[in-house]
Amino acid sequence: MAQRLAASKPDALLLRVLSASVMAPLAVVAAWLGGALLAVIALLAAGGMGWEWGRLTQHGRFGGSAALVTATEVVSALIAVLGWTAGAIGVLALGAVARLLWPGGDGNTKVWAGIGTFWIGAGCIGLLWLGADPAAGATTLLWLFAVVWATDSAAYLVGRWAGGPRLAPRWSPKKTWSGALGGIAAAGLVGLITSNILGFSLVSPVFWASMGLSAVAQAGDLAESAAKRRFRVKDTSGLIPGHGGLLDRLDGLLAALVAAAILTLARGATPVMWS
Repeated sequence: MAQRLAASKPDALLLRVLSASVMAPLAVVAAWLGGALLAVIALLAAGGMGWEWGRLTQHGRFGGSAALVTATEVVSALIAVLGWTAGAIGVLALGAVARLLWPGGDGNTKVWAGIGTFWIGAGCIGLLWLGADPAAGATTLLWLFAVVWATDSAAYLVGRWAGGPRLAPRWSPKKTWSGALGGIAAAGLVGLITSNILGFSLVSPVFWASMGLSAVAQAGDLAESAAKRRFRVKDTSGLIPGHGGLLDRLDGLLAALVAAAILTLARGATPVMWS
């Protein structure tokens, strides 16, 4: 038995590496090229995450409410692809409320389901809206990807190396404060590099935004962990070999996309344009 378990760990690690080696370059190319490729990936991601969240909130079943969640994510993303961002948000809000009011189930589950439906769709709409900026769309998405990936990798490595007090033991027992701070520091380094590439001063608004979005991404990760604890599952699905589900991998990015879109609306320009 011990030998089988020992053999399974390299296999699982290999699956994770292979999956990441496909997903990461595809995301980078889609962000760089934008257009149809980014639209297709956003639609597939919206549908996949909607399917996962719908099933999760129905305890593994795919019934009417799960179909409603999936359809809401796909339709709202499709409307966003067509450039009608306000309409996409309206459809998303209606779908989230409809899931909240769906008959059957306890009130707590309905609240989780409704909030999650809006959160997933808002991230997908944010991806498309930010990516559509002709001046800085590609730069913004590549910067966000780098911030989130650096945060995830550093939080894992620093947490494993340094250990220490748990960040949120009730929701995610393996996450530590040292890992969280390591993730923020790594995102800050991404901000410094990005500032240098863009010709800004090193400690520019991009630097501070990078660290702030790192914290937001980690909060999104914790929120998804809390949801999985609430519904007693380890992974949202098995769509990504070695990684679990789309939501398991994109939870932090969704939160960062929403926060970056709000910052862009508030300032009238994406953070990579703040000098």
